[in-house]
Amino acid sequence: MGSILHAGASTNASAEALDEAAQTASGMSMKRPNLILFMPDEMRADSLACYGNSVTKTPNLDKLAAGGSLFKNCHVQFPVCGASRCSMLTGWPTSVRGHRSLYYFLRPEEPNLFRYLREAGYDVFWFGKNDALAAQSFASSVTYWEQGTDGRSPGATRPTDLTPGSLSMLYGPAGDRRQTSDYRLLSEAMRILERKESTKPFCIFLPLIQPHPPYTIPEDFYNMYNPSSLPALVPPGLQKKPDFHEGIRERYGLKKLSDTEFRKIRAVYYGQVSYSDWLLGELLEKLERSGRSKDTALFVMSDHGDYAGDYGLVEKWPSGLEDCLTHIPLIARVPGAKPGVVSDGMVELYDIMQTCIDLAGTQTNHTHFSRSMLPVMEGGSADKERAAFAEGGYNVYEPQCFEPGGAGGGPYAGKIGLQNEQPVMVSRSAMVRTQTHKLILRPQGQSELYSYRDDPREEHNLYGDRGTSAVEAELTMKLLKQFINTTGIAPMDKDPRDAPPFYPTRTDLPAASWQAKILD
Repeated sequence: MGSILHAGASTNASAEALDEAAQTASGMSMKRPNLILFMPDEMRADSLACYGNSVTKTPNLDKLAAGGSLFKNCHVQFPVCGASRCSMLTGWPTSVRGHRSLYYFLRPEEPNLFRYLREAGYDVFWFGKNDALAAQSFASSVTYWEQGTDGRSPGATRPTDLTPGSLSMLYGPAGDRRQTSDYRLLSEAMRILERKESTKPFCIFLPLIQPHPPYTIPEDFYNMYNPSSLPALVPPGLQKKPDFHEGIRERYGLKKLSDTEFRKIRAVYYGQVSYSDWLLGELLEKLERSGRSKDTALFVMSDHGDYAGDYGLVEKWPSGLEDCLTHIPLIARVPGAKPGVVSDGMVELYDIMQTCIDLAGTQTNHTHFSRSMLPVMEGGSADKERAAFAEGGYNVYEPQCFEPGGAGGGPYAGKIGLQNEQPVMVSRSAMVRTQTHKLILRPQGQSELYSYRDDPREEHNLYGDRGTSAVEAELTMKLLKQFINTTGIAPMDKDPRDAPPFYPTRTDLPAASWQAKILD
């Protein structure tokens, strides 16, 4: 991996030419900025104050949004870590190359944003969990990397399971705010901001753990929110919900939990969100002190959301496509861009790729569907007609996608067991989300249709209702066109149509007993 401060990378073009290309792509007069991708894991958009939450305290996220751009309607391409991150780094829906599982990441023959940046002369630093690149892709894509842990620093006390007999993932408080893996990795990353050994631009990727379950956090954040004062959660047991809702509640033992306990889960989850906000505050302060805020573009986003008690569920599900799983925060502050932009147009997580490519003044050499957000950051209008798309799940004919039974236990034993014993509950799904409606199709399960004008919490499934048949047909056609236009993408390199020359090998050699004649 090399030294964290002296790591280097080759470049294919002069810095001056790339700076000029970046100015042309962005429309802003500036050198190529440094890039920081700050990525809390499993953060719902509606858990942030700047996204309308009246309870949570997220002052640093709010400050970043006020000084940059907030995208109100950003959706991920898949509700699980690995697949979502593969999409983010390629601009591909998961259907392009089948990145649908936790065991198939971006391989050397596949493109990824970080390799493009290294080839454009950036040093790329990675601090945190993977779930994106195959092991053999790191050397060509990342200058220096350091893996995180399960959220606790080595030697930290393991928190107590508060609901034994139920896989709620609700634990007691855990240690000090400066004794977590996230804080250690952030501290390492912030050293890059002070480096003097290189004038090359850098990209720092911070894929952190919080607010991913288990639901636990250092004590000063654990009790930040009073469960009884929270707004009502989306209730369990709603009609016409997919089978996995009931399956999860049964298999995890969640039916044993009271509303009070689900509220506690939500309260602790909000504490985890506020902890992530505090970490961002540490980074913002370091950017200011080092002077790097003037030449560094900062993006905050997540890979997916979390049920956090809604529908009587916890964590996430591979074929779940509710807004609480697909709708994430996306906030960006780019030097030279217009401050205070709030865009309500639909964007998708993988739009980050083309945005960073433009800022770096480089180009991709693969077909993708990422769209640059820079025009909106500069005050331009959002595309109000755009829809967001996502996929989920896997099927019995692709057993390589399932989480194997020995892959993990503890709080994840129920999740792994349920999908392997009842695979129909994790079958493929696809979603189209517009400003007013969402359609989720599940060929082997319960499809869903929601109208956000009357049902913002997705409680009333309208799929199959006569009164919404026209909307259902329109969205089905949108989804069909999306798959027609984005699947089966060919690589850029071409194979010769002629067969290669055939050179026969003699079959009469070697003669019998050649060893004795030649070697002895």
